Amino acid sequence: MVEDLLARVGATANRWRRCAGCRRWWPRRALPPAWTCPACAAPFRMPAADRIASLVDPGTFREFGATLTPGDPLGFRDRAPYPQRCARARARTGLRESAVSGTADIAGRRVVVVVFDFDFLGGSLGVVAGEKLARAAEIASREHVPLVTVSASGGGRMQEGPFALFQGAKTAAAISALRDAGIPYISVLTDPVIGGVQVSFASAGDVVVAEEGTRAGFAGRRVVEQTTGRALPADFQTDAFLLRHGHVDMVAPRRELPGCVARLVAYAVPARRAQGRETGDPVHRAAARTPQDDADPWDAVVAVRAAHRPRLAHYLAAVFTDAVELHGDRRRGDDATVFTGFARLDGYPVVVIGHNRITEGPSRNSGMASPAGYRKAARVMRLAARWSIPVVTLVDTPGAHPEADAEADNQSAAIAETMLTAARLPTPVLCVVIGEGGSGGALALSIGDRLLMQHNATFSIISPEGCAAILFADSAKAPEAARALHLRATDLHRHGLVDDVVREPPGGAHADPPRAADLLADALRRHLAELRGLDGRRLVARRSRRLRALGGDWCLPGATTLLPDEDDRG
Repeated sequence: MVEDLLARVGATANRWRRCAGCRRWWPRRALPPAWTCPACAAPFRMPAADRIASLVDPGTFREFGATLTPGDPLGFRDRAPYPQRCARARARTGLRESAVSGTADIAGRRVVVVVFDFDFLGGSLGVVAGEKLARAAEIASREHVPLVTVSASGGGRMQEGPFALFQGAKTAAAISALRDAGIPYISVLTDPVIGGVQVSFASAGDVVVAEEGTRAGFAGRRVVEQTTGRALPADFQTDAFLLRHGHVDMVAPRRELPGCVARLVAYAVPARRAQGRETGDPVHRAAARTPQDDADPWDAVVAVRAAHRPRLAHYLAAVFTDAVELHGDRRRGDDATVFTGFARLDGYPVVVIGHNRITEGPSRNSGMASPAGYRKAARVMRLAARWSIPVVTLVDTPGAHPEADAEADNQSAAIAETMLTAARLPTPVLCVVIGEGGSGGALALSIGDRLLMQHNATFSIISPEGCAAILFADSAKAPEAARALHLRATDLHRHGLVDDVVREPPGGAHADPPRAADLLADALRRHLAELRGLDGRRLVARRSRRLRALGGDWCLPGATTLLPDEDDRG
C-alpha cells in the first residue's frame, strides 16, 4: 500500500528543501501534502510516494517490481562507481529505483500507475525503470484497465549507456502494443521531463497533462543553447510553450491535478453501454418525413450568420455536462477554432468536436479553422476509437481558413486526413450542422453514421457570394445563387444527403436558446441510442454503405459505356 511506501521513505523526512520561488529553506516534515511552499505556495518537486498518495484512493495501491535493482553492465565510474551512486540514491530516497509501479484505484476505478522520482538519479530511465514501465503496460493490457504515468526525469541513465538508451525502444514498443489493444493511457508531465523519457513514452499518452510549472522537451535548455549557440526565449519548453504549440492537452495546477486525473480516468473506463438494435437505413427512413420549408434560402443564409444565433459554447454548456477540453495537434499548434474534448450526455461519455465560432470581439474567427485544428480533430477521433467513446461533431463554419500560412501547413491534407479518419472510425459518429456548413471546412467534421442539420442551418459547396461571382459574374446576385444551391436543411434532407432535420423553436434558435438546446439534446439521444449497440465492424460497414450511396441516384446512364481499361480520349 502507499502507506507502506511512505513509511519506507520516512527516513528522509528531515531533509531540508529550498523553495525555488522565495528561496527559503524548509524541512520536509513542514511541507503540506501538496508539497508547496508554506510561504509563497511555489511547488517543490514531489517524491513518488507522496505523488501516488495524492492521486490514488487510500488503501488501494499495491506495488509490483519493488525488489528490482539495477546491475552495472558497463562497470561505469565517473566521480564515483555506479553501484555507489545507486546506494546513495537508495539511502537518500528510500527507493530502489527511479520509478515506482503498482496497481491502484482512482475515483473507484482500477488503474496501473508508474511514477518517476526525480530525487533518484534525476528520475533517469535505466533498465529497471524500463522494465517496470513495460510490465505496467502488460498488466494494464491483461486486466484491460488504464495506464497512468507521472514523469519527472532528466532523460536516459548515462551510467547504463546503450542499455539505458534502448529502454526508450522497449517502452515505446510497450506503449504501441497498449495502443493497439485499445487500452487508455494518460501521461502526466511534472518538472522536468527531458530526453529519453519524453521521446519514448511520456509524450505519447492518449491524453497528456502538464502540471503547472513543468518544463518538457527533447533536450534541456542548456544543451540546446550550447549546441546551437543561440539564446532561447524565456518561455522555452515551459507549460505555456507546450500548450501553445499543441504538445499537451491541458495544464493543471498541482492542487487541481488529482481531480483532473480522476475525471480523465472516469472517461477512460467506459460506462456500461446501452443495448441498441440495428435500425433501417437512416437516409431512406428519414427522407420519408422531410419537413416543409417555404422560407427564402437567402433569409436562411443571413439568419445563420447572425451574431445572436447560439453557437457551440451555448450547446456545450446546455446539452452536455462535465466537459473536459483537450488541446493540441501534437505537431505544431493548438487552434482554438476547433473545440475537442470529453463530455457527458445523460451520463454517457461522448467526445465532442466542433467549430468554436466567435463572431464578434478581438477573438473573432468566424469558425474558420487552420490545419492544426483539423489535425487536432483527427487525433481526438482516434482517441475516441481507442477508448470506445462515441463522437458528436457540431459543425458551424463558412469554410476552412484560406490564408497563406494554412496552405504552407498543408490545409488540404489536414482536412483529407480528418475525413479519412472519420470514415473508418470503429465507434459511433453523429454529426450535426448547427449553423453554417461551408464547403470542405465543414465537410471535414460531417462524415459519420448520421448527419443532422438544425432547421435553419445551411450547407453548401461554396458561399452564395462566391457562386454568384463565378457563375453569375456578379456577387450582388448572391440571393439568387442561394436559391439555386439548395443549401437549406430541408433541401438536403429531401435529396437524401442529410438524415434528419432538428427542429428549432418558433422564430429560430436565437429566439429561445434553451429550447433549441433541448431539441438538439433530444435528437442526439435518439440517434445515439440507435448507434450504441452496434460493434465497430458493423458501424464501419454501415457507414461505408451510407457514404457510398450519396448521390448515386443521379448517376444518369450515358450514351457510351467505357470498359475499365479504355482511355477517355474525348
